[in-house]
Amino acid sequence: MKRMTSKTKLSHFAFVFSVLFLALLMVFSFCYGAIKSVATLVKADVVTSAKAMCLIEAQSGRVLAQKNCNASLPMASTTKIMTAITAIENCQDLDAVFEISPKAVGVEGTSLYLRKGEKHCLRDLLYGLMMVSGNDASVAIGEHVAGSVEHFVDMMNFTAHRLGLKHTHFENTHGLDEEGHYTSAYDLAKIAAYALENDVFREIVSTQNKKITSADGKDRYLANKNKLLRSFDGAIGVKTGFTNDAGRCLVSAAERDGMRLVCVVLNCGPMFEDCAALMNWGFENFKMYDLTQKVNFYPNLVVEDGEKCSVSIGHNHTFMYPLSADELDKITTKVELLPSVKPLLKAGSEVGNFQILFDKELLFSGNIVTMEDVKARSFKQRIFDIIDQW
Repeated sequence: MKRMTSKTKLSHFAFVFSVLFLALLMVFSFCYGAIKSVATLVKADVVTSAKAMCLIEAQSGRVLAQKNCNASLPMASTTKIMTAITAIENCQDLDAVFEISPKAVGVEGTSLYLRKGEKHCLRDLLYGLMMVSGNDASVAIGEHVAGSVEHFVDMMNFTAHRLGLKHTHFENTHGLDEEGHYTSAYDLAKIAAYALENDVFREIVSTQNKKITSADGKDRYLANKNKLLRSFDGAIGVKTGFTNDAGRCLVSAAERDGMRLVCVVLNCGPMFEDCAALMNWGFENFKMYDLTQKVNFYPNLVVEDGEKCSVSIGHNHTFMYPLSADELDKITTKVELLPSVKPLLKAGSEVGNFQILFDKELLFSGNIVTMEDVKARSFKQRIFDIIDQW
């Protein structure tokens, strides 16, 4: 065996060093990619075990935090948010009493234990639907509102289409696992935000305890399954859910200081804890601002040959948007105004426009208008003008 020379040893050492360096570089790249991937799951310093999650501010629809928010997933009984708002919007009399059909009796899963021939009003069944997740109530509601469950599901899908949802399709009214029945965390947050604009819906989902009574005098005492209503400051709803395929699901909502947050977690074991942590983070880090207050312009415009030499101008817009403290500096505005106006103009006539931008992206635009009529000079004023010219 030949003895290794110094030159050979150096070459061997360089080769080993190169291999180790490349290996370390690959490990670092992999770890950095994994860390970066995890970091982009949410915009928050809050972690969630949910398969998908979305936290939005309801009025603006801004996504504050998300994880796989556009993934199409089963959503269990959070389906009933769409069931409820579709029924409310398509029934003229929520207090009209109707008879429960045999199809609504004995439906699998959570139940109000409705009986064939029992009589209820739709309002009471909506409480049973949203507070204790009655699957039988969902069928009774669909039949009463649309004539059949199938037609009612079509109405649910039409509402989804009207809201512009891209990852949602309904096959039933209750959320039991079924092929073709899915939504996404983002779509579900939009559904909930939309439904919460309805006073009846909001009243129902924020109720903790309720007694409902059938026409024949049978009482049922309901306790809302959403624990956050009792434990989270400002909670106003909205719906829990569970199936084997969907796992534990929760759509929650809360209001503080003029801001309404909606949080969705799908397939999440600690669903109440995760939603509470995410909403607390949202309330702590964001605040609602009327960004139209940042639009500045001189409040008067020159009037040529008018009764007055100027006219007051302004706008009557408000645009509320959630921002963190370090995002305020990213708001800029642009204003375009006519140099002057001539008579005759009514109050409210457009004389310019403005834009509000966030990090150079357009958020909102509005018109600048006259705040009073622009009148021509009177006959008397014109006589004086002629005299002055002499």
